[in-house]
Amino acid sequence: MSEHPTILFAEDNPHDVELTLSALAQHNLTNEIVAVPDGAVALDYLFRRGRFALRPAGNPALALLDLKMPKLDGLDVLRAIRADPALKQIPVIILTSSREEQDLARSYELGVNAYVLKPVDFQAFVDAVQAVGVFWTIHNQPPPGTMSGKR
Repeated sequence: MSEHPTILFAEDNPHDVELTLSALAQHNLTNEIVAVPDGAVALDYLFRRGRFALRPAGNPALALLDLKMPKLDGLDVLRAIRADPALKQIPVIILTSSREEQDLARSYELGVNAYVLKPVDFQAFVDAVQAVGVFWTIHNQPPPGTMSGKR
């Protein structure tokens, strides 16, 4: 059993995935990060279906969601998380380049815990992701029912 639960990361841009994983690794984050390319696969992970049907029971400690993804966007995933009694306590952070006010407002209306803008500058991006990692892995207490074991 691990004391470092899984983080679900839904992002369709491979470059942003690489940058985010690198930024989190630089901070010595020990959580397993499951990166998925779109909202539909994120829901497969959360609901333990498709290629994730055999993953251990339990919720991730955190979901990082991009807003603009194919198939289902981050708001659709957030809506599904908040609508499901078994998932609704998962902390959700939108990690996006969208500076549109309606995206920010809608995210909070749907119950997001934080909305973090992806800076264009690499070092600013690394700093923003590391700050998220520090807060959610050191200071935040995960909700009951999060995964306590690794896959």
